[in-house]
Amino acid sequence: MKNKKEFAAIITEAGNSIKNKTGSWRTMKPIVLKNKCTACGICAKFCPDGAIIIKNKKMSVDYEHCKGCAICSVECPSHSIIMKEEKK
Repeated sequence: MKNKKEFAAIITEAGNSIKNKTGSWRTMKPIVLKNKCTACGICAKFCPDGAIIIKNKKMSVDYEHCKGCAICSVECPSHSIIMKEEKK
């Protein structure tokens, strides 16, 4: 097709959700099992929104920016992040 148009989301820069509070989009919420978490940082590396914070060897989630994509949970090698239904 010669004049077919394709539409897609445009991401202008990495971590651009930090500028916008996107947490209200979430239907599932990541919960950190602190007794299992090793603070390895893999979840933070894979988080597309920069919503994972590791400080003083402790991991937390910035829920104002987390969209609930579950990538952190899937990538966590110690299975320390579980997804729970968001209660609003």
